[in-house]
Amino acid sequence: MNYQSVENISKSYGERVLFENLSFGINKDQKIALVAKNGTGKTTLLNIIAGVDTPDDGQIISRKGLKIAYLSQKENLDENLTIEQTIFNSDNEILKVIEQYENALKNPEDSETYQKAFELMEHNLAWDFETQYKQILFKLKLSELNKKVSTLSGGQKKRLSLAIVLLNKPDLLILDEPTNHLDLEMIEWLELFLIKEKLTLFMVTHDRYFLERVCNEIMEFDQGNLYRYKGNYSYFLQKREERIAHEHLVVDKAKNLFKKELDWMRRQPKARTTKSKSRIDDFYKIEEKASQRRNDHKVQLEINMERMGSKVVELHHINKSFDEKIIISNFDYVFKRGERIGIIGKNGTGKSTFLNIITGSIPVDSGKVIIGETIKFGYYTQSGIQINEGQKVIDVIKEFGEYIPLTKGRKISAGQLLEKFLFDNKKQYDFVEKLSGGELKRLFLCTVLIQNPNFIILDEPTNDLDIVTLNVLEDFLLDFPGNLLVVSHDRYFMDKIIDHLFIFENNGKISGFPGNYSDYRIYNDSNPAITENVKKGDSRKIAPIQGNLSYLEKREFNKLEKEIASLEKKKTVLEAQFSNDEIKPEKINETSLKLQEIINELEQKEERWLEISMKME
Repeated sequence: MNYQSVENISKSYGERVLFENLSFGINKDQKIALVAKNGTGKTTLLNIIAGVDTPDDGQIISRKGLKIAYLSQKENLDENLTIEQTIFNSDNEILKVIEQYENALKNPEDSETYQKAFELMEHNLAWDFETQYKQILFKLKLSELNKKVSTLSGGQKKRLSLAIVLLNKPDLLILDEPTNHLDLEMIEWLELFLIKEKLTLFMVTHDRYFLERVCNEIMEFDQGNLYRYKGNYSYFLQKREERIAHEHLVVDKAKNLFKKELDWMRRQPKARTTKSKSRIDDFYKIEEKASQRRNDHKVQLEINMERMGSKVVELHHINKSFDEKIIISNFDYVFKRGERIGIIGKNGTGKSTFLNIITGSIPVDSGKVIIGETIKFGYYTQSGIQINEGQKVIDVIKEFGEYIPLTKGRKISAGQLLEKFLFDNKKQYDFVEKLSGGELKRLFLCTVLIQNPNFIILDEPTNDLDIVTLNVLEDFLLDFPGNLLVVSHDRYFMDKIIDHLFIFENNGKISGFPGNYSDYRIYNDSNPAITENVKKGDSRKIAPIQGNLSYLEKREFNKLEKEIASLEKKKTVLEAQFSNDEIKPEKINETSLKLQEIINELEQKEERWLEISMKME
């Protein structure tokens, strides 16, 4: 079943052409990912499909009554509402039913309103949806429902927007970089959610493991052409390589033919017959094909970085807290030369703080941070780069360095580095304010690398970067002979460039693991699992139970299982009494209060159950 047809659309901004005569269709149950370089109009295309923008030419034809939900990179939230009000302020009818029920529970003395709300829940089969609604909010760390949107961080607003589109149950879900601002735990939950849900998906993401596991079709926009691959990311890579090899073969044949035809043209045939005129026309077509060149850059550098002494960075008994929250507790580590360490952990566990402590931006509360005399940091932060209006791209990078020295007396200039990171000669002389968000990130990376550091620190470097740029960055870092310290939620990126992990846990605990992220997951998943069948639709069902709890936590977990089951039975009995009019009028208020107490206790115990089960993953 066709949901949407994109027919010959084009879009330009002034002289800048993003795409021309683009056509494709989106069918029911397809999970499509769009892959393209930054600056080629991915977000613009999503805006057009979602109806937020319009094409210059062509049209979008949608199935009648098609319900679309769009997660854009710009949040459109009412700052005056709370989290709960924002969620209920959508067009989802079931959410409105749940809202009525939640409000009825707050006023148990109004039995008529409660009865009506209860019947609506039954009629709309909203109980399972309510469970899922609470699960989504829990997984996205949005449990403080009375918190105003105006007080939320950028990451929290992004997660709230994500929760809204997931809860809206659309026919077509459009996602623009959904994994940005999510920690690894959230990403893996979202991955599982999208795999299990029967929905039609069209998205842009740089997360290659996410592409691999969620999508069943990849759409690539490359050098003005659209290519479709019916498979996941691995299949796309294989077929793309075959396509590019074929293109090279075609160009090589065209070059050989061009040489032959060029010789004929130089002889300037005197007889301008119809046949010769046709051959002249063909010559110019062959010339165009022969001059085609792919703009793919492989970074293969033998960097002659600044000398690194035997002492790199030493951390001795360091402690850091903010008010009552412990970020780092009595941590020791001595970095060795050439180590490549990745940092993982939930949002808010202090990963960025740790990087700022090492670079001296934030002092420790106690302990010592010793930096070797020869160490030169290159620090890529989440805050980005400060740009002066009117600057050109090449001028920005030259403020930080003119070249990177290579071995054997060679060097790579600022312009050559920019070219390797996909800024062609024309783009290097563009004004910086014309760059897209992803292009600005690329430029920031170049300003860090041109300084020729021997210790590179990257804080979420993959956000807003396209897959092509990520491949270039990975190639560069694989050649880099110095130390790497990386915070990233991009599992593919981490697997490729790091060989040791720091795992940030709660209460300031940091543990080490000798391997990459996939090694760590395999190690965790290999622990003996305890499986428990729970009723269909229960949010606890999706939490895999692993055996890495303390003895007291295991006892508490088993006790909670029994208590929750008992409370659910009591809740069901009381709700049945209301629905069957079995309660005497004088007992309605008392029974309503009792039901509310059971619901509150049940929610508390379920939240604690989920909290413990998270430790088992």
